[in-house]
Parts: sequence; C-alpha cells; structure tokens
Amino acid sequence: MTKQIVFSEEANPPLPVYSQAVISGKTIYVSGSIGITRDMKLVEGGVQAQTRAALDNMKKVLKGAGVGLESVLKANVYLTNLQRDFAPMNEVYLEYFSSNPPARTCIGVAALPLGADVEIECIAELP
Repeated sequence: MTKQIVFSEEANPPLPVYSQAVISGKTIYVSGSIGITRDMKLVEGGVQAQTRAALDNMKKVLKGAGVGLESVLKANVYLTNLQRDFAPMNEVYLEYFSSNPPARTCIGVAALPLGADVEIECIAELP
C-alpha cells in the first residue's frame, strides 16, 4: 500500500497527530473537521455556524487533493446533541450537498474537541 499525505495551506492546520487527508489508490480519506478558525478558536453561532466552518474547511482540504465536494462518496457527521442539532445542521449541510448527496451517517456523541457541537469527516474519490 502506498499513501500520499494531503496538506492544504488554505485549510485549518492539523495537529501533529494526524494529517488533513490521506490518499490511497484513488480514495481520499479526509480527517474530521470541527467549526474552528485558523487559530483554533470555535466559531460563534452554534451548530449552523460550526457546520458551515467545518464544511468550508473540508472543501479546502479536498481542493488540496485536487477535487471538490462533488467527489465525496461518504460523509460521517458527529453531533453532541443529536435531538437539538440534527435539523439545523441538515439545513446547512444541504447548502453544500444540494443535489446527488453522498451516503452519510450521523451519530450522537458525548463530546467533541474544543467543546464543538459538530464534526464532519468524509471519504472521496479521485477522478
């Protein structure tokens, strides 16, 4: 197996314990993004603002791999309050995946880094 590390200067910098994304074959595995600024501060505005920031960051990482959101095959969404945040998160999610959305799983979790409400990761494919 060969793997290529993806690093995008435009995206939020990763911590030293993970890569923004890894390519193996034609598959891109994008690490989870939470709604933070480049200086690692949680964005204000709740789950919708955090979802938007997480998806914008994911888009930048995908761009660094040479593709866009249309290449996403599967997304995983993690919410700390599934009951409260599922519908508002979906409103923003649909702005990014309005047609032919990828397969998706949404899971309620106990906690996320920095007290985030949402984290999103994905698997995409190179052309």
